[in-house]
Amino acid sequence: MKIVIADKSHAVYAPQICETISESAKVRGTGIAKRTPEYIITKMENGNAVIALDGDKFVGFCYIEAWGHGKFVANSGLIVHPDYRGLGMAKNIKAKIFEHSRTKFPDAKVFSITTGLAVMKMNSELGYKPVTFSELTDDQTFWNGCQTCKNYDVLQRTEQKMCLCTGMLYDPKKQVAEQKQIKTKVFKRLKSIKENLFLKKEKQ
Repeated sequence: MKIVIADKSHAVYAPQICETISESAKVRGTGIAKRTPEYIITKMENGNAVIALDGDKFVGFCYIEAWGHGKFVANSGLIVHPDYRGLGMAKNIKAKIFEHSRTKFPDAKVFSITTGLAVMKMNSELGYKPVTFSELTDDQTFWNGCQTCKNYDVLQRTEQKMCLCTGMLYDPKKQVAEQKQIKTKVFKRLKSIKENLFLKKEKQ
């Protein structure tokens, strides 16, 4: 099995991808923004998707959407074929598309809205933080994409402030700041330990 950046040669899988996403939503009983094969193919042709294959068999898929002139990007449409679920493929695909997003859009905030606990866990492991919808993109085109979701009326009634989905955000600037804080704390802790050991030796 391999996970690669999708291109136009993978267009033949677009109908199966859309069907798998739709069927998965029906089984889970969750809302989902529908996508057409043509839309999926565009993502492939633009290098904004990853696909997992087992030989020539479709295994899984995920794509990138850019919003607010590239200030925000979302990893959407994460799906694994039923025959390959329970093997950790979703996590691997999620990691691959996240890495690809960070490479193509290094300064963008990466966000996700989901009802799935498994996706929330994967997002958390990658550094996403739960946020209110107000911290996500204000690009109306993104929110219009929710119209095909069965929960869209909830989003409308709350004036796009909340829904059944949980908003999660990876902010590269905050991530760098947090890492610096952690390194500073670790350094201070190590320095304190060394100083205490030195004092003990002096007293002996």
